[in-house]
Amino acid sequence: MPELPEVETVRAGLAPALTNAKVTGVDVLDARSLKRHPGGVEDFKQTLIGAKILGVVRRGKFLWLPIEVKGTTQKLALVGHLGMSGQMLLRSPGASEDKLTRVVIHAKCADGEKVEFRFIDQRIFGSLAIDELIETSDGKPGGFSAGVGLGQYWQNMIPRQAAHITRDPLDEDFDEPAVLAKFKKKNSGIKRVLLDQQTLSGIGNIYADEALWQAKLHYDQPAASISKAKASELLAAVKDILAKAVAQGGTSFDEQYKNVNGESGYFAVSLNAYGMTGLPCKRCGHPIKRENWMNRGSHLCPKCQRRRG
Repeated sequence: MPELPEVETVRAGLAPALTNAKVTGVDVLDARSLKRHPGGVEDFKQTLIGAKILGVVRRGKFLWLPIEVKGTTQKLALVGHLGMSGQMLLRSPGASEDKLTRVVIHAKCADGEKVEFRFIDQRIFGSLAIDELIETSDGKPGGFSAGVGLGQYWQNMIPRQAAHITRDPLDEDFDEPAVLAKFKKKNSGIKRVLLDQQTLSGIGNIYADEALWQAKLHYDQPAASISKAKASELLAAVKDILAKAVAQGGTSFDEQYKNVNGESGYFAVSLNAYGMTGLPCKRCGHPIKRENWMNRGSHLCPKCQRRRG
Protein backbone atom coordinates (compact mmCIF):
# COMPACT_ATOMS: atom_id res chain seq x y z
CA MET A 1 0.00 0.00 0.00
CA PRO A 2 1.38 3.47 -0.86
CA GLU A 3 2.53 5.26 2.29
CA LEU A 4 3.39 8.89 3.01
CA PRO A 5 6.48 9.10 0.74
CA GLU A 6 4.61 7.67 -2.23
CA VAL A 7 1.59 9.94 -1.70
CA GLU A 8 3.81 12.99 -1.23
CA THR A 9 5.63 12.14 -4.46
CA VAL A 10 2.26 12.05 -6.22
CA ARG A 11 1.17 15.34 -4.60
CA ALA A 12 4.36 17.09 -5.68
CA GLY A 13 3.88 15.78 -9.22
CA LEU A 14 0.26 16.85 -9.54
CA ALA A 15 0.58 20.32 -8.02
CA PRO A 16 2.44 22.20 -10.81
CA ALA A 17 -0.01 21.12 -13.49
CA LEU A 18 -3.29 21.17 -11.56
CA THR A 19 -3.00 24.22 -9.29
CA ASN A 20 -5.38 26.86 -10.74
CA ALA A 21 -6.42 24.48 -13.52
CA LYS A 22 -10.05 24.30 -14.68
CA VAL A 23 -11.86 20.99 -15.08
CA THR A 24 -13.30 20.72 -18.58
CA GLY A 25 -14.59 17.17 -18.59
CA VAL A 26 -14.88 13.94 -16.58
CA ASP A 27 -15.04 10.34 -17.82
CA VAL A 28 -16.08 7.75 -15.26
CA LEU A 29 -15.09 4.38 -16.67
CA ASP A 30 -15.73 2.40 -13.49
CA ALA A 31 -18.20 3.70 -10.93
CA ARG A 32 -16.64 1.52 -8.23
CA SER A 33 -13.84 4.09 -7.94
CA LEU A 34 -16.44 6.60 -6.71
CA LYS A 35 -17.66 4.39 -3.88
CA ARG A 36 -16.81 7.07 -1.30
CA HIS A 37 -18.67 9.77 -3.22
CA PRO A 38 -22.20 9.80 -1.78
CA GLY A 39 -23.86 11.55 -4.72
CA GLY A 40 -23.11 9.00 -7.41
CA VAL A 41 -21.56 9.33 -10.85
CA GLU A 42 -23.68 12.15 -12.29
CA ASP A 43 -23.33 14.32 -9.19
CA PHE A 44 -19.56 13.78 -9.25
CA LYS A 45 -19.35 14.87 -12.88
CA GLN A 46 -21.72 17.82 -12.60
CA THR A 47 -19.97 19.18 -9.52
CA LEU A 48 -16.48 18.81 -10.93
CA ILE A 49 -16.93 20.02 -14.52
CA GLY A 50 -16.23 23.74 -14.61
CA ALA A 51 -14.60 23.77 -11.17
CA LYS A 52 -11.25 25.42 -10.52
CA ILE A 53 -8.60 23.40 -8.71
CA LEU A 54 -6.97 25.59 -6.05
CA GLY A 55 -4.10 23.37 -4.88
CA VAL A 56 -3.02 19.85 -3.95
CA VAL A 57 -2.78 18.95 -0.26
CA ARG A 58 -1.63 15.88 1.68
CA ARG A 59 -1.96 14.62 5.23
CA GLY A 60 -0.50 11.18 5.88
CA LYS A 61 -1.75 8.95 3.05
CA PHE A 62 -4.70 11.22 2.18
CA LEU A 63 -4.63 13.61 -0.79
CA TRP A 64 -7.12 16.31 -1.63
CA LEU A 65 -7.60 19.12 -4.14
CA PRO A 66 -9.64 22.10 -2.87
CA ILE A 67 -11.98 23.22 -5.63
CA GLU A 68 -13.95 26.37 -6.40
CA VAL A 69 -17.40 25.47 -7.73
CA LYS A 70 -19.57 28.18 -9.25
CA GLY A 71 -23.10 28.44 -7.95
CA THR A 72 -22.40 27.07 -4.49
CA THR A 73 -21.15 28.46 -1.21
CA GLN A 74 -20.01 25.04 -0.08
CA LYS A 75 -16.30 24.60 0.54
CA LEU A 76 -15.41 21.42 -1.33
CA ALA A 77 -12.43 19.28 -2.28
CA LEU A 78 -11.73 16.38 -4.60
CA VAL A 79 -10.41 13.68 -2.26
CA GLY A 80 -8.19 10.90 -3.55
CA HIS A 81 -7.00 7.77 -1.80
CA LEU A 82 -4.63 5.34 -3.53
CA GLY A 83 -5.72 2.31 -1.51
CA MET A 84 -3.59 -0.75 -2.28
CA SER A 85 -2.79 -0.15 -5.93
CA GLY A 86 -4.04 3.29 -6.99
CA GLN A 87 -2.09 5.54 -9.33
CA MET A 88 -2.67 9.15 -10.35
CA LEU A 89 -1.07 9.88 -13.72
CA LEU A 90 -0.83 13.05 -15.80
CA ARG A 91 -1.03 12.49 -19.54
CA SER A 92 -1.24 14.68 -22.60
CA PRO A 93 -4.59 14.49 -24.40
CA GLY A 94 -4.55 11.62 -26.86
CA ALA A 95 -1.71 9.78 -25.11
CA SER A 96 -1.82 5.99 -25.24
CA GLU A 97 -4.43 4.36 -23.03
CA ASP A 98 -3.30 3.26 -19.56
CA LYS A 99 -4.59 -0.14 -18.52
CA LEU A 100 -7.06 -0.23 -15.62
CA THR A 101 -7.96 3.46 -15.94
CA ARG A 102 -11.06 4.04 -13.83
CA VAL A 103 -11.61 7.82 -14.02
CA VAL A 104 -10.24 10.51 -16.35
CA ILE A 105 -10.45 14.20 -15.42
CA HIS A 106 -9.75 16.57 -18.30
CA ALA A 107 -8.32 19.94 -17.32
CA LYS A 108 -6.98 23.15 -18.78
CA CYS A 109 -3.90 24.29 -16.88
CA ALA A 110 -3.28 27.87 -15.78
CA ASP A 111 -0.86 28.30 -18.71
CA GLY A 112 -3.46 27.14 -21.22
CA GLU A 113 -2.06 23.63 -21.74
CA LYS A 114 -4.48 20.72 -21.61
CA VAL A 115 -3.87 17.67 -19.42
CA GLU A 116 -5.58 14.45 -18.46
CA PHE A 117 -5.57 13.34 -14.83
CA ARG A 118 -6.00 9.55 -14.96
CA PHE A 119 -6.93 7.52 -11.90
CA ILE A 120 -5.66 3.96 -12.30
CA ASP A 121 -6.51 1.20 -9.83
CA GLN A 122 -5.99 -2.54 -10.19
CA ARG A 123 -7.73 -3.76 -7.04
CA ILE A 124 -10.22 -0.87 -6.75
CA PHE A 125 -9.51 -0.27 -3.06
CA GLY A 126 -8.66 3.36 -3.85
CA SER A 127 -11.20 6.05 -4.61
CA LEU A 128 -12.07 9.57 -5.70
CA ALA A 129 -14.82 11.60 -4.03
CA ILE A 130 -15.99 15.17 -3.64
CA ASP A 131 -16.24 16.04 0.03
CA GLU A 132 -16.99 19.00 2.26
CA LEU A 133 -14.07 20.86 3.79
CA ILE A 134 -14.35 21.55 7.52
CA GLU A 135 -12.19 23.50 9.97
CA THR A 136 -9.28 21.59 11.51
CA SER A 137 -9.74 20.78 15.18
CA ASP A 138 -6.57 22.66 16.17
CA GLY A 139 -7.04 25.65 13.85
CA LYS A 140 -3.82 24.86 12.00
CA PRO A 141 -3.23 23.90 8.35
CA GLY A 142 -5.09 20.80 7.22
CA GLY A 143 -2.08 19.36 5.47
CA PHE A 144 1.00 20.02 3.38
CA SER A 145 0.59 22.06 0.19
CA ALA A 146 4.15 23.40 -0.27
CA GLY A 147 2.97 26.89 0.71
CA VAL A 148 0.22 27.17 -1.92
CA GLY A 149 -2.48 27.30 0.74
CA LEU A 150 -0.83 30.13 2.69
CA GLY A 151 -3.45 32.79 3.39
CA GLN A 152 -6.17 30.91 1.46
CA TYR A 153 -9.50 30.11 3.06
CA TRP A 154 -8.84 26.38 2.68
CA GLN A 155 -5.45 26.39 4.41
CA ASN A 156 -6.85 25.46 7.83
CA MET A 157 -9.50 23.08 6.48
CA ILE A 158 -9.61 19.34 5.86
CA PRO A 159 -12.09 17.04 4.09
CA ARG A 160 -14.61 15.52 6.46
CA GLN A 161 -13.51 12.04 5.30
CA ALA A 162 -9.94 12.73 6.48
CA ALA A 163 -10.70 14.68 9.66
CA HIS A 164 -10.04 11.65 11.90
CA ILE A 165 -6.49 11.26 10.56
CA THR A 166 -3.85 12.68 12.88
CA ARG A 167 -0.86 14.67 11.70
CA ASP A 168 2.07 12.86 10.16
CA PRO A 169 5.70 13.04 11.35
CA LEU A 170 6.74 15.36 8.49
CA ASP A 171 3.98 17.87 9.31
CA GLU A 172 5.49 21.02 10.82
CA ASP A 173 2.64 20.99 13.34
CA PHE A 174 3.29 17.36 14.35
CA ASP A 175 2.93 17.20 18.15
CA GLU A 176 5.68 14.83 19.26
CA PRO A 177 5.03 15.16 23.03
CA ALA A 178 1.38 14.25 22.47
CA VAL A 179 2.37 11.18 20.43
CA LEU A 180 4.89 10.07 23.08
CA ALA A 181 2.14 10.41 25.68
CA LYS A 182 -0.12 8.17 23.57
CA PHE A 183 2.64 5.55 23.39
CA LYS A 184 2.70 5.38 27.19
CA LYS A 185 -1.01 4.57 27.27
CA LYS A 186 -0.88 1.71 24.78
CA ASN A 187 0.02 -1.88 25.64
CA SER A 188 -0.18 -2.98 22.01
CA GLY A 189 3.01 -3.82 20.16
CA ILE A 190 4.84 -0.74 18.92
CA LYS A 191 4.42 -1.59 15.23
CA ARG A 192 0.67 -1.81 15.61
CA VAL A 193 0.76 1.61 17.29
CA LEU A 194 2.87 3.09 14.49
CA LEU A 195 0.29 1.92 11.96
CA ASP A 196 -2.62 3.42 13.92
CA GLN A 197 -3.57 6.48 11.85
CA GLN A 198 -5.22 8.04 14.91
CA THR A 199 -1.89 8.02 16.76
CA LEU A 200 0.26 9.29 13.90
CA SER A 201 -0.43 9.08 10.19
CA GLY A 202 1.38 8.16 7.01
CA ILE A 203 3.25 5.05 8.17
CA GLY A 204 2.58 1.60 6.75
CA ASN A 205 4.29 -1.76 6.79
CA ILE A 206 7.43 -0.79 4.88
CA TYR A 207 8.46 2.29 6.83
CA ALA A 208 7.41 0.85 10.19
CA ASP A 209 9.79 -2.09 9.64
CA GLU A 210 12.57 0.29 8.57
CA ALA A 211 12.14 2.63 11.55
CA LEU A 212 12.00 -0.23 14.04
CA TRP A 213 15.19 -1.69 12.55
CA GLN A 214 16.94 1.67 12.82
CA ALA A 215 15.81 2.11 16.45
CA LYS A 216 16.62 -1.54 17.33
CA LEU A 217 13.11 -2.25 18.55
CA HIS A 218 11.09 -5.48 18.20
CA TYR A 219 7.78 -4.94 16.42
CA ASP A 220 5.84 -6.58 19.28
CA GLN A 221 7.48 -4.63 22.10
CA PRO A 222 4.59 -3.06 24.06
CA ALA A 223 4.55 0.66 23.35
CA ALA A 224 3.98 1.52 27.01
CA SER A 225 7.16 -0.35 27.99
CA ILE A 226 9.43 1.77 25.80
CA SER A 227 11.35 4.54 27.56
CA LYS A 228 10.73 8.14 26.52
CA ALA A 229 14.30 8.39 25.22
CA LYS A 230 13.95 5.26 23.08
CA ALA A 231 10.51 6.35 21.83
CA SER A 232 11.97 9.73 20.85
CA GLU A 233 14.75 7.89 19.03
CA LEU A 234 12.11 5.87 17.18
CA LEU A 235 10.22 9.00 16.07
CA ALA A 236 13.49 10.54 14.91
CA ALA A 237 14.11 7.39 12.86
CA VAL A 238 10.60 7.61 11.39
CA LYS A 239 11.13 11.23 10.32
CA ASP A 240 14.56 10.48 8.88
CA ILE A 241 13.37 7.49 6.86
CA LEU A 242 10.22 9.19 5.56
CA ALA A 243 12.20 12.26 4.47
CA LYS A 244 14.80 10.14 2.68
CA ALA A 245 12.10 8.09 0.97
CA VAL A 246 10.35 11.26 -0.23
CA ALA A 247 13.67 12.49 -1.66
CA GLN A 248 13.99 9.23 -3.64
CA GLY A 249 10.42 9.20 -4.92
CA GLY A 250 9.12 6.49 -2.59
CA THR A 251 9.43 2.72 -2.79
CA SER A 252 8.41 0.62 -5.81
CA PHE A 253 8.51 -3.18 -5.82
CA ASP A 254 6.18 -3.77 -8.77
CA GLU A 255 3.91 -1.98 -11.22
CA GLN A 256 1.38 -0.95 -8.58
CA TYR A 257 3.08 2.26 -7.41
CA LYS A 258 4.20 4.88 -9.93
CA ASN A 259 4.63 8.64 -9.79
CA VAL A 260 2.48 10.93 -11.98
CA ASN A 261 4.75 10.29 -14.98
CA GLY A 262 4.47 6.51 -14.58
CA GLU A 263 7.98 6.16 -13.14
CA SER A 264 9.11 4.03 -10.19
CA GLY A 265 10.56 5.28 -6.91
CA TYR A 266 14.08 4.30 -5.87
CA PHE A 267 14.04 4.00 -2.08
CA ALA A 268 13.92 0.19 -2.35
CA VAL A 269 17.70 0.19 -2.80
CA SER A 270 18.06 1.83 0.64
CA LEU A 271 15.95 -0.64 2.61
CA ASN A 272 17.57 -2.38 5.60
CA ALA A 273 14.79 -4.71 6.79
CA TYR A 274 11.66 -4.77 4.65
CA GLY A 275 11.94 -7.37 1.89
CA MET A 276 15.44 -8.34 2.99
CA THR A 277 14.55 -11.85 4.26
CA GLY A 278 17.62 -14.07 4.51
CA LEU A 279 20.09 -11.30 3.73
CA PRO A 280 22.65 -10.27 6.36
CA CYS A 281 21.69 -7.42 8.67
CA LYS A 282 23.71 -4.39 7.60
CA ARG A 283 24.46 -3.70 11.26
CA CYS A 284 25.43 -7.09 12.74
CA GLY A 285 25.43 -9.59 9.87
CA HIS A 286 22.69 -11.86 11.28
CA PRO A 287 20.12 -12.91 8.63
CA ILE A 288 17.01 -10.75 8.43
CA LYS A 289 13.86 -12.71 9.27
CA ARG A 290 10.28 -12.33 8.14
CA GLU A 291 7.63 -13.25 10.70
CA ASN A 292 3.88 -13.51 10.20
CA TRP A 293 2.13 -10.57 11.80
CA MET A 294 -1.51 -9.45 11.52
CA ASN A 295 -2.13 -11.24 8.20
CA ARG A 296 0.99 -9.70 6.72
CA GLY A 297 4.71 -9.86 7.49
CA SER A 298 7.19 -8.13 9.76
CA HIS A 299 10.87 -7.97 8.85
CA LEU A 300 13.51 -7.69 11.58
CA CYS A 301 16.95 -8.69 12.72
CA PRO A 302 16.41 -11.27 15.51
CA LYS A 303 19.75 -10.32 17.07
CA CYS A 304 19.50 -6.51 16.98
CA GLN A 305 15.75 -6.27 17.62
CA ARG A 306 15.07 -8.54 20.55
CA ARG A 307 11.87 -8.11 22.51
CA ARG A 308 12.69 -6.95 26.03
CA GLY A 309 10.95 -8.22 29.15
